[in-house]
Amino acid sequence: MKGAFMVVLTACLTMKQCWGAWQENVRPKMYVQLGAEDDLHRFSGNDTHTDYFRLVMKDGESLLLGGRNVVYNLTLSDLTEQQRLIWFSNEHDAKMCVMKGKDEENCQNYIRIMAKSAPTRLLLCGTNAFKPICREYNVLSKNYTVEKEKPGQAVCPYDPHHNSTAIYVDGDLYTGTVADFSGMDPIIYREPLQTEQYDSMSLNAPDFVGSMTQGDFVYFFFRETAVEYINCGKAVYSRVARVCKNDRGGPHRFRNRWTSFLKSRLNCSVTGEFPFYFNEIQSTTDLIDGKYGDTTARLIYGTFTSPPNSISGSAVCAFSLQDITDTFEGNFKEQAAINTNWLPVLSNKVPDPRPGQCHNDSRTLPDLTLNFIKTHSLMDESVPNFFGQPIVIRTSFHYRFTQIAVDPQVKVPGGKSYDVLFIGTDNGKIIKAVNAQSAETRHGVRTVVVEEIQVFPLHVPVRSIKIMKSGTKAEGRLIVVSDTEVQSLRLHRCDSNKISSCSECVALQDPYCAWDKVQGKCRSNGATKWGEESYFFQSVGSGEHTACPPLKNKDAIHIGGLSSNMPKFSDHMPNKELPEGQVINIIQDKPFEAVGPSVTATDALPNQYSVETLVMAVVAGAVSALVVGFIAGYLCGRKCHKDEDDNLPYPDTEYEYFEQRQNMNSRITAEPKLLPQEEVTYAEPVLVPQPPPKNYSPKSTLRKGPHQNNAETLFQFQDGGYNGRDNFRGRDNFGTLRSQGDNFRRPDGFATTRSVKKVYL
Repeated sequence: MKGAFMVVLTACLTMKQCWGAWQENVRPKMYVQLGAEDDLHRFSGNDTHTDYFRLVMKDGESLLLGGRNVVYNLTLSDLTEQQRLIWFSNEHDAKMCVMKGKDEENCQNYIRIMAKSAPTRLLLCGTNAFKPICREYNVLSKNYTVEKEKPGQAVCPYDPHHNSTAIYVDGDLYTGTVADFSGMDPIIYREPLQTEQYDSMSLNAPDFVGSMTQGDFVYFFFRETAVEYINCGKAVYSRVARVCKNDRGGPHRFRNRWTSFLKSRLNCSVTGEFPFYFNEIQSTTDLIDGKYGDTTARLIYGTFTSPPNSISGSAVCAFSLQDITDTFEGNFKEQAAINTNWLPVLSNKVPDPRPGQCHNDSRTLPDLTLNFIKTHSLMDESVPNFFGQPIVIRTSFHYRFTQIAVDPQVKVPGGKSYDVLFIGTDNGKIIKAVNAQSAETRHGVRTVVVEEIQVFPLHVPVRSIKIMKSGTKAEGRLIVVSDTEVQSLRLHRCDSNKISSCSECVALQDPYCAWDKVQGKCRSNGATKWGEESYFFQSVGSGEHTACPPLKNKDAIHIGGLSSNMPKFSDHMPNKELPEGQVINIIQDKPFEAVGPSVTATDALPNQYSVETLVMAVVAGAVSALVVGFIAGYLCGRKCHKDEDDNLPYPDTEYEYFEQRQNMNSRITAEPKLLPQEEVTYAEPVLVPQPPPKNYSPKSTLRKGPHQNNAETLFQFQDGGYNGRDNFRGRDNFGTLRSQGDNFRRPDGFATTRSVKKVYL
């Protein structure tokens, strides 16, 4: 008990040190709950079944939305349905799907690939009841005409819930998906090239989350079971892979295989002596050009999570294209033998020309290079985090990050620019965040969570996020997609009437918002003279401005300066006290009849206790446990106690047996006969002396036959018995009891026992 107490006490004393090494869950400046406002638009699709929306694509001033057996054409301004393209699976394919064991819900045609192959041509691919198929449509004056139809194997997934990616580049479609009904054949494909089939060195059960193109390469982002960790157990790592656009395959048996396929690990982790990794990538953004301090870089942002059975955590990390390229130019990794570690390949063992590079004609590459890249597609070094650590970290049992979209390089008064992150979760939230230190340096992170918006109900995950901008209009719309619904939101809430002072507006640290000193209100970017600091006050880095008077309520500075009209929260909130932020209820003045999702707030941080309080709680708990244990043991002992006589084995038989042994040679007197159920018969061995026979010899002890005289046997039963009956007549040759009647007695048996009766009084 003392040792356990010391362990707990040590953990309590070092708790603050452990927390200091971990980025805290940064509280949002504002909590937003959506209602039926004029600037919130919804589209719900079909009411009779689930559409399982995944893809949204901007097409001019329209929005294409792929669902179940249909593609919706919506207006970008208010999500009004303009047109729908119906595409059902044929009856034969649907019946075969059901016969193969799939349910009717999955045996539909879910649109999973949408791409514009030309300004007037649209490529669509659907699961088609687990028999993928693709169509090319000619679009003229919003009329869709089928031009071509072809099988979609290795292009579109079979299962509508399978993770896949596709990108249309220079007239070719590059896909990352599976190529068979069971989903066991992962593939990166561009007709006619593909990765090695059923080869864990190339792809090992991957989940594709994104793809992009840049320069001579096409990049794929996915997570897979790490083959380099297989000797130590099972782990999932995040990867980035690339292939050359002009790859034409190799000679002979490599004619339909990639000759430029390489992959590397993405390192999203909390730095330290023992880094904590967020190993499972969930989504990525497009390539973003930006300036971060003195560095100009092209970044990819991604959401990462810990494994489902691990500590529940999510993070957002950024990776530069230059770091990815440098990794692919580094050392290869190999395992020399099945039981050896994975180590970097020596440079003198790498063939020339170097594998993984783009060549004018890959069909002329030597077999040495092709054989090497087939077994050495994994790079030794991982891609580092651009900022050195995750930008946003959340540890919560209530939700994980799912999707991400970034509005790049939003300018604030004074000329600085910031990337604004919109992060979706699996409980219907959108988290708006910014790295307030990114304009000064790339080395370090200062996380600011501006808003937390409950877009969908708590049980509805966010499936996709896009930022759509129309024409030259500066302000765009945030498109948020779930399985059954699409919503269009504003990117900010700068003009809320609850932001009433300069300090409150600046304390938001929202790159979209600044205080207009002329009009005396908080305004959004896009206003005239937005970039001039003499007209607009803003400080994303610190949240304070010298031209703004300090807040009267000092606590309001900590909560972002939003101190007016704090609303009441529902009872199901984790923290019943006021949260460290402002809730803006975007609801019309007229009564609202449950049009929007239910309202909730962000998860509250656990209460912070002092070391003294924790020690007292541990001591009190230990003492209470000892007292309760002593009382419980005493009561159980009293209840289970028995008399000493009850603990003796066989109390009714042992003493009777020894008593009969003392009078073994005496005649047992007859006892009155009792009821059958009250008498018990015991067997007792008795040795009866016999007179030696005439002409005694050792042979006389042997049996002479079935009619031998009983006097010639060595042992016999004592005659007589209770009530004049022969006892234990039913026996075999070795004196064991038998079940024959009382009058049966074998003349040749060795009788060695007699009966003893016990009468219960």
